Amino acid sequence: MNTVLVGQTHVTPSKVVCIGRNYVEHITELNNAVPDQMVVFNKPNSAISEQLHCFHQEQLHYESELSFLVRDGRLAAVAFGLDLTKRGLQNTLKGKGLPWERAKAFDGAAVFSQFVALDGLDINDLSIELTINETLVQQGHISQMIHSPQAMLEELSTYTTLDDNDILMTGTPKGVGTIAKGDRFLGIVKCQGKTLIEASWQAQ
Repeated sequence: MNTVLVGQTHVTPSKVVCIGRNYVEHITELNNAVPDQMVVFNKPNSAISEQLHCFHQEQLHYESELSFLVRDGRLAAVAFGLDLTKRGLQNTLKGKGLPWERAKAFDGAAVFSQFVALDGLDINDLSIELTINETLVQQGHISQMIHSPQAMLEELSTYTTLDDNDILMTGTPKGVGTIAKGDRFLGIVKCQGKTLIEASWQAQ
């Protein structure tokens, strides 16, 4: 089973629960409709990876996301996450009204920085930034989300159980795009404008 790092400890999430279409500007850039209900899909533990890949049967797209670790039914820690997507396959599946998992839940489709405990942090003032090859491509603040992380927990609890160390990915701001081999990714989580987490990857 794959693990993520929380502080200095490796833990094993049973699943990653993802919220789609949670930033209006991202919905617009992909020409999607604003959904009437929360869009939810899952990634299995096997999707978690420390490596960033640019290709898996087709070229992959990146989506940077604020990601939370859940414990005792609450948000316990935060990380920078990358939701990797087979965009061509996803568009084909959407066009046929089929589920997205084949385009979202493949091996290596979820990459995370270290998780940092939320104790003492203002969760309402978290933001993310992604630079690729030293160019800023994505940034978003938690206030821009359609559904807050707490609202996500409440909605998910109506039909499923989030086990301790499961991960919640909260959607991506505008600026998604393709990954090229050798691209240098730098992901940052800020709290009240100050850097909380910084992680880097080079696309393989």
